[in-house]
Amino acid sequence: MQALILLAHGSRRAESNREVQAMAEQLAARLPGFRVSAAFLELSAPDIATAIDRAVAQGAGRVLLLPYFLAAGRHVVEDIPAIVEERRTHYAEVEMLLLPYLGAAPGMADFLAALVPTSP
Repeated sequence: MQALILLAHGSRRAESNREVQAMAEQLAARLPGFRVSAAFLELSAPDIATAIDRAVAQGAGRVLLLPYFLAAGRHVVEDIPAIVEERRTHYAEVEMLLLPYLGAAPGMADFLAALVPTSP
């Protein structure tokens, strides 16, 4: 089984965290071969390590981690890779792939351009 974990910062605002959960549900509907969930760096649960643990406990042999972040700040460059690397050493038999963060995703400029109305 493959798992996809959508990684977000987390917020004190519950509605913001629910938006991330809703996005994970939308991804799950589009990716039937994956067990999709959301995880948070801080301020909400589950945290990233716990979400990875759950995916492995549910039988994931491959875990893809998708940072739902727009820029390569400290969390994207340092914090998330450190958490993933620690879990990799704990689960050596499980393939873990940290995907590019949202802002670096191919096609992002095209996506943003499509949001801009070109006619008055």
